[in-house]
Amino acid sequence: MLITKPERGFWCECWTEDFTTDARPALRASFDAYTAPEADRWVAVALRTISPALDPDAPYEVWEWLYHGRIDTRTALLLEEPCTVTVTNATTRITWTIRLVTFLPLAHRQDADLPPCTDAFKPHTPR
Repeated sequence: MLITKPERGFWCECWTEDFTTDARPALRASFDAYTAPEADRWVAVALRTISPALDPDAPYEVWEWLYHGRIDTRTALLLEEPCTVTVTNATTRITWTIRLVTFLPLAHRQDADLPPCTDAFKPHTPR
């Protein structure tokens, strides 16, 4: 979606945190949604995708959110409140965050027209 003026939407992120290390949480994915349904659908698709690979206790958390918590999330988003969905799998916490933002035309990251300098870029080839 190409935006030409500031537009309200939702910024969605997925973070992981490994409890066995001192490493800081790591950003794994981000998504720009323009509606509340689009934002919560991003989380729902991710949860459905990873649920078969989770340890036996985690799918309960996933399905609990998909069937009950998702309603609360959608309601909060429609009220323009930030939301967090968290699942713990073994030693890893996976957290999705969604918050209201204003997207600026300059900040859009899916514009198909790249600047002319990209033609001069030569990828590094390993020796």
